[in-house]
Amino acid sequence: MDVKFTHAVQNYAKARPATEAVPSGQSAGELAGDLAGDFAASLNATDKAAQDTLVKGADPHTLVEALAQTQLAVETAVTVRDKVVEAYQEILRMPV
Repeated sequence: MDVKFTHAVQNYAKARPATEAVPSGQSAGELAGDLAGDFAASLNATDKAAQDTLVKGADPHTLVEALAQTQLAVETAVTVRDKVVEAYQEILRMPV
């Protein structure tokens, strides 16, 4: 397996740490919109990598990396959805 150091460094630099603070002046709606955009971009990148691999014979390792990133994005989205539903149910159980 040929893993290039520069490729790994570039992907690491592109990744946003989970502890990154919300930029000042950005509302929760804007943040949610940005996150949805990042999720869609991850799915589109994986789709393009799959097409390049199948049609053009591109590097299959790129496809595997893209699939792993998409899997992480989907798992994160499912976890956030579950937490939102759990919070909503907790609010519904509160006495009025």
